[in-house]
Amino acid sequence: QVQLVESGGGLVQAGGSLRLSCAASGRTFSSYSMGWFRQPPGKEREFVAAINRSGYSTVYSDSVKGRFTISRDNAKSTVYLQMNSLRPEDTAVYYCAASVSIFTITSKEGYTYWGQGTQVTVSS
Repeated sequence: QVQLVESGGGLVQAGGSLRLSCAASGRTFSSYSMGWFRQPPGKEREFVAAINRSGYSTVYSDSVKGRFTISRDNAKSTVYLQMNSLRPEDTAVYYCAASVSIFTITSKEGYTYWGQGTQVTVSS
C-alpha cells in the first residue's frame, strides 16, 4: 500500500506557472506507475498526465500537451507536475494516483491509490 500527499496548488494568473508535487510513502515508490488527474467544478475527474515506473515513458491529455510536464524522482518518492501557460480552464482540484501497472495508464479505473487533492485556481 502507498499513501500519497499532493502539494503546490494555489491561485495564479492566466499565463503563470505552478509545480505540483506528490510525495509517496509506504511500499517502494518505483513499483508504481503514476498519474495526475483533475476535477473541474461540477465536472467528472479527468486524466491529465501519466508516467511509467522508470520515468522514461510519459503520456498527456491533448488539453495540456506542450504546457504541462510530468516527472518523477524515485529516490525522493515524489512525482511532479510542472504546469506552464496556465489557463482559467485549468482550474480544478488536482489529484495524483498510483497504479501497479508497468504501463502509463490514462483511465481512472487503472489506479488503486489516490491522494486527497490540491486546488489550482487560474484567474483571467
